[in-house]
Parts: sequence; C-alpha cells; structure tokens
Amino acid sequence: MKIEHTTPITWRFARRAEQLQSSAIREILKITMRPEIISFAGGLPSPATFPVEHMKAAFDSVLSRQGKVALQYGPTDGYAPLREWIAQSLSSDGVTIGSDQVLMVSGSQQAADLVGKVLIEECSKVLVETPSYLGALQAFSIYQPDFVSAPTDDSGVLPHEVESIADGARLLYTQPNFQNPTGRTMPVERRVELVETCARLGLPLIEDDPYGALGYRDAPLQKMLTMNPHGVIYMGSFSKVLTPGIRLGYVVAPAVLIRKLEQAKQAADLHTSQLTQMVVYEAIKDGFFTAHIPAIRALYATQCQAMLDAMDAFFPPQVKWNRPEGGMFVWVTLPEHIDAMALLDEAIAQHVAFVPGAPFYANQPAKNTLRLSFVTVPPEKIREGMATLGKLIAGKLK
Repeated sequence: MKIEHTTPITWRFARRAEQLQSSAIREILKITMRPEIISFAGGLPSPATFPVEHMKAAFDSVLSRQGKVALQYGPTDGYAPLREWIAQSLSSDGVTIGSDQVLMVSGSQQAADLVGKVLIEECSKVLVETPSYLGALQAFSIYQPDFVSAPTDDSGVLPHEVESIADGARLLYTQPNFQNPTGRTMPVERRVELVETCARLGLPLIEDDPYGALGYRDAPLQKMLTMNPHGVIYMGSFSKVLTPGIRLGYVVAPAVLIRKLEQAKQAADLHTSQLTQMVVYEAIKDGFFTAHIPAIRALYATQCQAMLDAMDAFFPPQVKWNRPEGGMFVWVTLPEHIDAMALLDEAIAQHVAFVPGAPFYANQPAKNTLRLSFVTVPPEKIREGMATLGKLIAGKLK
C-alpha cells in the first residue's frame, strides 16, 4: 500500500558529505565515451593487455575445484595464499615482509580511504606531493584534513623541505614510480633521503605504487618499504598489471597498523571478494607475470614514444612536457596565460580530450597544466590528436 500524502524530506547532509565533489576525471570520461572523441583523458590500462582467456581458465579452475569456498564469506584480512604470495614478492634487499603485514582491499583506492579513516583527524595536517594523485586527495578529503603541499621538483618531493612543514603532520603521501599525473620517478638516492627524513621525524610515509612494474627499460627501483618497513605504508594493486575490473589491491604496513585498518575494513565491507582473490592467486601463482608484464611494458613504451614524437612534431616550442621512463602519463605545462580548462572545451569541440592539471593540486592549482594518457589510443590516433591539440595551443600564442 502506497502512502498518498507525505511531507518532502529536507535531507541534512553531514559536514563531510557537503564537501564531497565529483572526480574531474570521471566527469570528463562521460564525454569521452562518444566514439568520435580521441581521448587522452582516462588513466585506464589498455584492454589489449587484459588476459581474458587466462582469467577465464582461472575462474573455471577455482569454481570447479573450490567453488563452495570461493563463493562463501572470507576473512577480512584476505585469502591467506595470496597474502603470502604478496609478502614474498615484496621481500627483498634483506628485508622479509610477513603475510600478517598484508591486508587485501577492494582496489588500492580503498587502502587510501582506510588509511585516512584510521590516521587522519579533522583539521590535522596531511602532506601531499605537488601535484598529487587526485584519487588520494579525494579519499583523504572526506576526513577533513589540512592539506599541505610539499615542495617538489622533477624528481618528486624535496626531502630537505619536509622538516619545515612536518610538525603535527599525520602522514606524507607519495607515488614514487611514474607518478599520476606527472609521470615523474623518484631516484633511489632521493628515496633514501626521504625515508631517512620521515623516520627521523616519526612521520608515516605512504608509498603508493600502482605503476612500479611498468618501467619501459630498467629494472624496478628499490621500494621505500624495504628501506624502512616499520615506517612506510605500501599500497599495491592488480589493476594496472592484470585487470582493473577485479578491483583488487593491498596495503602493507606494520602489524599494529594493519590490525586497525582491518577493523576499519570490517566496518566498511566485511571483506574483499573471496572469489576474486582466489581467482587472482590461481592466475598468478605459477609465474604468469614473468611473461605478461614485459608485454605490457613493451606496448606502453611504443605508445609513449608515439606520443612524444607527435608532440615534438606538432607542439609549439613554448610548451614543456616530461619524457616518462614508464607508466601511463605525460605531463604538459603550457605558457602561463593559457587555461587548460578553457582549452579542453575547444579540444572537445575538435573531438580531442585530456585532463586539465588543476584538480591534481591540493593548493594553488597551476591552471596551465594538463595530463595526457597514451595507453588506450593507437599510434595513428595519437598523432592525429596531438596535431589537433598542437594547433589549438598555437592559436592561443598569437
């Protein structure tokens, strides 16, 4: 029976809900779904890298042999064999990571949310890179911190600048490998200095590492986790090396923090999908990544070079950009008078899309910056899109 006469509800949102904002990238992606758009906007892995048949075989194997276990509730901390595999894969440079230091999460975005829930107080200081990963800023912002932008250069955070802003800070968030959005990489010497600085200050250091396996040529650099496993919180993900559709990530931290994160996860979703975890373990346990990841690296290196060559050919000399050594992004700095948001409107009218750089800044956004992602666009379309974008930029220099 339906009630006919009701009083409309005036929804009273909590203060933390009032400040929630949609992701600028997600809003742009709605536009880029149009087939005529050449999109450099999404930070999406290439579907060409998805091992569909291998994953199908893993699902079939798990469901046929352990179906009743896979379809049941699972433990909050995650599937034990997968946690052990992750712990062993991260144990290096004389440091042993225990499986009790690993918590499985529903994508590394959930790891950022749980860390924020456990460590951040309202108005407490949180240090972030300049610019920083938008997803982390979103995850932390709901806990209403005071974001402080740590000084950076082309190699990441400047360790000698951290002490002057660290007083009372709850954490320092970094992406040292092929950072989103800038594509920059922190060299080993800088990592050592940063880890030592944070350890001396008693400042928790977050090492978010979704792209670390995607270097084009060189072996992965030493993880900050292995430099100080007692003070570094490591976030990893299977999204960029397997498939994002499984929504599976992990956080590695000292056991005392993992226990608190586990309690926070219990309150959020009880546990990450048991089926997904078992399937991923089945897919990777026998060395699948040994052949799979090099193929991803080779594809992305080709796509990246196609974009850099096209930018060299079509962009005016007043425009600056990085030349990434891995990952998925090129960061562009336009002349100061050009607003990338206004440029985006013109580009979309010409069937090209990108992400303006301003949303990646916690403070004082640089409106003359933008991010380009090259991994989902074939080389001939990359060249066409860069020619269009270069022409639009040149038109603003007259």
